[in-house]
Amino acid sequence: MLAEGARQLVKGQLPAKQDLLLTPGNVKRVAEQLAHLRGAAMKIGQLLSMDAGDLLPPALTEILARLRASANPMPAKQLAQVLLQEWGDNWQRHFADFTFVPMAAASIGQVHQAYHDNGKRLAVKIQYPGVRQSIDSDVDNVATLLRLSGLLPKGVDYQSLLEEAKQQLKHEADYLLEARYLSRYGQLLATSPDYQVPTVFPELSTVNILVMSYVEGAHIESLAQASQAERDRVMTLLFQLLFRELFEFRLVQTDPNFANYLYDSRRQQLVLLDFGACREYSADFSDGYRALFGAALKNDKANIETALQQIGFFSQHIVESQKVAVLELVALACEPLKQPHAFDFGASDLANRLREAGMALSMKQNYWHTPPADAIFLHRKIGGLYLLAARLKARVNLQAILHPYLV
Repeated sequence: MLAEGARQLVKGQLPAKQDLLLTPGNVKRVAEQLAHLRGAAMKIGQLLSMDAGDLLPPALTEILARLRASANPMPAKQLAQVLLQEWGDNWQRHFADFTFVPMAAASIGQVHQAYHDNGKRLAVKIQYPGVRQSIDSDVDNVATLLRLSGLLPKGVDYQSLLEEAKQQLKHEADYLLEARYLSRYGQLLATSPDYQVPTVFPELSTVNILVMSYVEGAHIESLAQASQAERDRVMTLLFQLLFRELFEFRLVQTDPNFANYLYDSRRQQLVLLDFGACREYSADFSDGYRALFGAALKNDKANIETALQQIGFFSQHIVESQKVAVLELVALACEPLKQPHAFDFGASDLANRLREAGMALSMKQNYWHTPPADAIFLHRKIGGLYLLAARLKARVNLQAILHPYLV
């Protein structure tokens, strides 16, 4: 940044900090360094990159797009040290075969294929060393990057959200906690043949290694080439699961990453992966959304406002114009629910309108800091499903799915 600033000053130009940071050379360096560091820095980059390209400077969008791809896997020597540390000297006795080259390398860990000594095929998720210990500093460093880029409005108190992000990432880095959530989902969906959840092997799992049954399936985005009926069915299953999570389980897997879903076309099952970002909700919070959706269907603004207060909105000082803007944003987000027939996500620009309205609210009207963290994580999940439905050009009758929970 200093070198670029000096060059521009010599030319008689007065550069902005954002322009200095987001030069092509810096973009490449930042992206490569974050991918090398992995951990929370990369994870937050992935969260920010959820189809936000229209809102961010092109150079920063490029950084985030690189982070959405794979991380750098562990060197073989480091991997061997982790396995020895977690499973002991004779760890190979548990496996008939263990593939050292990972199938995938993501922000917090990498996944290996193995075969149990009883012959069962396994997926072994192994956490990168030091990830959990670096979360606080990584989140703070990414926040500094965003501040320097000018993306965060001045005067916004986002510290509480950073603390929530740190806590959420620490939960995701606890593989024993994820194993418990994975087992719970397996039990909750045991009588639902449309869904498939991996089985945990608790005797082999540790805080840094999660061992699961291997599940077959194609990436959910590959269904873009499937028939309209199949795309509609898969998205219907995802929205049905969302409402069950919110109103029945009160346990929501809040990470909207498309990589968390596979589709087994042979069994016609939706495969659910990665339960690190699960969040439990209170009955009061769940009932607040039940009341919110019910009021939205009737365009009942008074009860929409009451429901938002129950959820935790408007807890800080807010001027009337900001409150009106929030109510308008909620009405926009509930647009698919208001249709008594299938909503055509592929033919709608709803995702773009939501992004624009949300950015206008947060940046121009200084409301970015107010939504409760619980709501933010849930809205990320809903927004991710909207984006996936648009990507698959699906048609879903959300009102019919929601109706049983409003009666």
